Amino acid sequence: GMIRKYSGPSRPTICNKAHLPSPTLPGLHLPCLDTYKGWLFKWTNYLKGYQRRWFVLSNGLLSYYRTQAEMAHTCRGTIPLATAHIEVGDTCHLVLTSGGRSYHLKATSEGECQRWVSALQQAKANATLLMHHSDDSGDEGPVPQEDRALTQGVLKTLASKLDDLSTCNELIGKHGAALQRSLSELEELRGSADSTDKVKAVNERATLFRITSNAMINACRDFLDVAESHSRRWQKALQHEREQRHHLEETIEQLAKQHNSLERAWRENPTSYTGVERSQEGDASDENDDAEFFDAMEDSPAFITVTASGDIQHKTRRSRIPDKPNYSLNLWSIMKNCIGKDLSKIPMPVNFNEPLSMLQRLTEDLEYSELLDRAARCDSSLEQMCLVAAFSVSSYSTTVHRTAKPFNPLLGETYELDRLDEYGYRSISEQVSHHPPAAAHHVTSQRGWSLWQHITIDSKFRGKYISVMPLGNIHLQFHSSGNHYVWSKVTSTVHNIIVGKLWIDQSGDIDIVNNTTKDTCRLKFSPYSYFSREVPRKVTGVVEDREGTAHYILSGTWDDKMESAKIVDSSQGCGGSEGKQKTVYQTLQPKLLWKKYPLPDNAENMHFFSSLALTLNEPEEGVAPTDSRLRPDQRLMEAGLWDEANSQKQRLEERQRLERKRRDAQANQALEEGQDIEGYQPLWFEKRTDDSTGESTYLYRGGYWEAKDRQDWSQCPEIF
Repeated sequence: GMIRKYSGPSRPTICNKAHLPSPTLPGLHLPCLDTYKGWLFKWTNYLKGYQRRWFVLSNGLLSYYRTQAEMAHTCRGTIPLATAHIEVGDTCHLVLTSGGRSYHLKATSEGECQRWVSALQQAKANATLLMHHSDDSGDEGPVPQEDRALTQGVLKTLASKLDDLSTCNELIGKHGAALQRSLSELEELRGSADSTDKVKAVNERATLFRITSNAMINACRDFLDVAESHSRRWQKALQHEREQRHHLEETIEQLAKQHNSLERAWRENPTSYTGVERSQEGDASDENDDAEFFDAMEDSPAFITVTASGDIQHKTRRSRIPDKPNYSLNLWSIMKNCIGKDLSKIPMPVNFNEPLSMLQRLTEDLEYSELLDRAARCDSSLEQMCLVAAFSVSSYSTTVHRTAKPFNPLLGETYELDRLDEYGYRSISEQVSHHPPAAAHHVTSQRGWSLWQHITIDSKFRGKYISVMPLGNIHLQFHSSGNHYVWSKVTSTVHNIIVGKLWIDQSGDIDIVNNTTKDTCRLKFSPYSYFSREVPRKVTGVVEDREGTAHYILSGTWDDKMESAKIVDSSQGCGGSEGKQKTVYQTLQPKLLWKKYPLPDNAENMHFFSSLALTLNEPEEGVAPTDSRLRPDQRLMEAGLWDEANSQKQRLEERQRLERKRRDAQANQALEEGQDIEGYQPLWFEKRTDDSTGESTYLYRGGYWEAKDRQDWSQCPEIF
């Protein structure tokens, strides 16, 4: 619409919106307008008004720089023309609107303005056309209307030409036969009176034959011409498409590298990039609102832990797995096709996996089960809450170096961990849904507690990072007191997908509620920020009773330790944000609740697995045939045979797809026959409504350990 007139420095007001006709595109022939460059004035802000910028129009993108020299390293902004709106104002002004932002530009002369507008219109038309052609799903997408009409027109023409050819063919056959007859008649005659007539007839027939043959040759030539010119046109379009895509990939990679070097430059000399400098050019920093900078992970110092040695003889479990092969691989090469998609739907080679399944990763949450054993012995529910909170943080400790992705389990895959003798617990988990991937898990401990969870993993690839959001609640109940705790997990983010070293961050809040006593604890996981003076990977929390009175302060880091400090006094201090008063707590000396075990020797070559993780995939007698330990591609990958693992992975995934199709077909048939359809039913878990929370969740229905004792696995599906 009309842009209001501003008081203050003159900013362009759009009056006569002259919409230039966009150039028509003959057929699919894409006129490739060479890169158009030049100086234009761009409105920046009220302090600086219009600033001269170097603009480059190429491949449907208009980019601008402060100077020509800057093109090599720092682009100030890019406007995709396919989705931009171009308006022409009075005297040399034009406005581009894209993605909710308006760019006000001014040319030095009316002619120059016209030239830019034509170039932009042309680029927009081409980009729009190309946009119709490409489809981000990677599958053959629907072809737009005009192209379909065009293609069908060509097919019609070719079909009619083919008809002409077969008509010619018949005629040639007929005339040929007649010519043959005339010739034999001529033979018989030789010198009789009416031979002149016959010769005339033969001549006529020969002439007809020649004409038809010519027509045939011409029709063939037409047919070829049409086919060839069309094929050339498609070839050109395809070539253009390929170049566009290649250009885009390079641009993104380039941007990531620039981003990285800027981060490095900033880190080495932050003072030369003052805050003022950043805010003047409004668009220089738009790209990176939540500036997060990071280089290498600090290695946490190793601590020596002394464990009390009992008299119980345990099975000796393995303390190493084969070293990870040194394959260099570019994650970006696979991920660039997946921006914005759900990761579970992307067929990833095992090269980005670790040799454990998601079910085994869930079971790894039990690494610090002794915290729960201690909590079960607590008399005070508030002290118990502190230990439960420490336990909820401890499950992240192993993730700090674990940037690889666990295997997405097949539907019906299970994983058991029987540690009754050593730690008093037995754990069973099962993959209950494949899309979205969801697992159910149940643990009972002879040391006074039970834990169960039903977790759905939602993951998205966002360009520079991947975010993994586990949805669902974790339940923990203590047998003697009946205290029932509920909490859920935070978001994990894998950074530096394109360039640099991958690193992981955890961020968000965990709210733990004791449903029995109504005590609560809110844990805050602070996202990593280069600008923050805080300790990285910091976690803080407050334990409150049902009245909201604070009793304990918790603090620590998710990759090292958690402490609790008992509050003895609180007072209202000043200096809180937004004029709120800040509560100041006085506490006793903090007590250590949890400390991370050091990683085993050589962990860096064994996927950074903890001592527990190293034993999770160890082959074991008597487990169900659906157990993750028996999954062939994962087994091969652990052994370092990645090519074999990849082909097995493809086989298993293909088989799972066929199985799913078969189930869908059965369900459809049942629907048609008016029967109730029973969707996929897991074997060891069933869907129930949780009484306390009202949520629908999968709970253990029992029977696994009994079946194991009998070694009767007849109900198990064959999934490997």
